[in-house]
Parts: sequence; structure tokens; C-alpha cells
Amino acid sequence: MTIRVLLADDQALLAGTFRLLIDSNDDMEVVGLAADGREAVELARATTPDVVVMDIRMPGLDGLAATREICQDEALRGTRILTTFEIDEYVAQALRAGASGFLGKGVGPGELLDAIRTVAAGDTLLSPAATRALITRYLARPEGRIAAPESLDVLTAREREVMAQAAEGLSNDEIAERMHVSPLTVRTHVGRAMTKLGARHRAQLVAMAYQSGLVRVDPPLPDAGR
Repeated sequence: MTIRVLLADDQALLAGTFRLLIDSNDDMEVVGLAADGREAVELARATTPDVVVMDIRMPGLDGLAATREICQDEALRGTRILTTFEIDEYVAQALRAGASGFLGKGVGPGELLDAIRTVAAGDTLLSPAATRALITRYLARPEGRIAAPESLDVLTAREREVMAQAAEGLSNDEIAERMHVSPLTVRTHVGRAMTKLGARHRAQLVAMAYQSGLVRVDPPLPDAGR
């Protein structure tokens, strides 16, 4: 199945480069180019892409607001948002808006393609290091927190186990290998946990794992180079 991708970036040269890269792969195609957030929302509704590669900083309606609109549109429930950003603080805001993946603007070609495939498959693009940095630095702050349940008692022991490993940044395949089950079984457990806890997507489930105490936050990471 071909992954339908919408690109939203006000830098025409970068967007054009991304388009050439994506269209050169047999398993994906670019279905639209947007130069700002408003155009991204309109094109998403017109083309119903599988993935929107969304720049955060754009004129007019920015990428955060556009992400929020797309994620709240019932007709676009199957569309995943992969955000590109330059400032770390945007990660928590994009998470709360409903984004499913986070990439720096300096991402390499292979990383971008892998990220699109990961997000299109329904997984959240959060490496273990990125997950811990996000939770420690931003979601732990009052302005970064999202609604989390007081208890995880509604989950089965298996669902809590899968949730904890997802919070470590493991993919469904990696969790399946560790637990000696199929990736489909892991996906089922993740889906049930999300439904029971009211998580809109996997990234929110990860946040809830930390906020509920299921996974403990290590001491804050040092700011490298700052």
C-alpha cells in the first residue's frame, strides 16, 4: 500500500527536496504541498493523506494550530502528523496538539523516510532518549502536562507491561520480541490501553505512563551544549 504524504513547510526549497525524496520511493507519494498551516488543513481535508509532515513555524496559522485542527477533525482520524521543529519546547506543545512524531529540521533523508513509515504504521516516533527528555523537561512542568488517570487499575497486568515498555521508547516489534508475542498482540494491548485511558494516540499513552508513576523519571538530563 502506498503511503500518501502531505508536506507543509513555508521553505519552498526544503519542501521541494522532501518531495523529490519521498516520490523516489515506491511505497510513498506526495499528494500535496502547503506553504502555511491554513493551506495544510485545507489540503488535508481535500486529500485525506496518511501522514502530514508538518513544520511547526509557519506564517499565519502555524504548524501547532494546524496540527490541532487536523487531529480534531473526525474525517481525518486516520491521518498522522509528523512534526519538524527547531526548538525543543515545541515538542510538548505538538504532543498536546496531537502529533504522532517529532523530527529535527536537520534530519537526514533515511531518517525522514523511516519516520514517515513508522508514523503511517500507527507507531509514535519517540526514541528512548527523546522520550525521557520530553517527559523530564516538559511534561513534568505544569504547562506541559496532559490529563492523566489517577489509577491504572482499569488496565490488565499485560496492558500495563506493554504501556511501560512503550514509555521506554520501544516499538511494537521490539516489545513483541521482548515479550515473546506477535506484534499484532502488542498493537492490540496498546489499543486497549489507549481506549481505557482515553489516550488519543501512543504519545499520550507514553506521557500517562510517566505521570501515573508506572515509569519513573530519572533526574533531569543535562542540557548538552547549553
